[in-house]
Amino acid sequence: MHGADDRFERIQVAPAYQQVAEAIEREILAGHLTPGERLGTEADLVRQFGVNRSTVREGIRLLEQSGLIRRDQSRRLFVSLPRYNRLATRMSRALVLHQVTFRELWEASMSLETATVEAAAERASPEDIAELEDNIAKMETAPDSQAIAELDNDFHAMIARISRNRVLQLAREPAGLLFTPTLKIILDEVAVAGRRNLEAHRKIVDACRRHDIETARLWMQRHITDWRRGFEKAGQQLDDPVERTYVQHMGLGGAYR
Repeated sequence: MHGADDRFERIQVAPAYQQVAEAIEREILAGHLTPGERLGTEADLVRQFGVNRSTVREGIRLLEQSGLIRRDQSRRLFVSLPRYNRLATRMSRALVLHQVTFRELWEASMSLETATVEAAAERASPEDIAELEDNIAKMETAPDSQAIAELDNDFHAMIARISRNRVLQLAREPAGLLFTPTLKIILDEVAVAGRRNLEAHRKIVDACRRHDIETARLWMQRHITDWRRGFEKAGQQLDDPVERTYVQHMGLGGAYR
């Protein structure tokens, strides 16, 4: 049993450059600094924070990596929105690092994809429908399973965009990026998978065209259920990590990136 002197751990003080980055990030997230607004020069920040230039530069580097700060051609600093694909990729990598299983991916996708298609069916414009139909046309002539899987991911991303709900769009994207390797496995191993995938996409688009929310929901749920069945028919285990499944299928020696 530890004595009173052993009860608490030592307090870890964040490096000065990290404190600089966090202070600026707090101002951005609070809305005190808005996208496109000039942040000031490095010299300005050195003066305001009372630290040396190398500390400011390292803090700015962290913010540039996260997409919250950008530089123009003259190297001036501006507040920026994080790049959408950068956020999603980082979170997708986190899912892989945490060894999420296909079952977990499937359960989350059932909820998120259903919610997005309901909103998309309500709000789809003729231009949105044309874009979805173009995606289907490309899928019909795609040369291989990798191309089909990538177009499938594009289709679901379009549905999310058409939902006009940025929370849903951001919430589903990290898991959505893991669709591609799992669908490729199914397409490679299950002969009818490509045809069934296309049929579901056509039905979903038709329901969105007619603003038929119930039918859109039904077909999306069938589509996501079919994805799971195809994964099992391909001989894969639902509770294996997605990353391990893909590596084994492709005969790779490292993690999916």
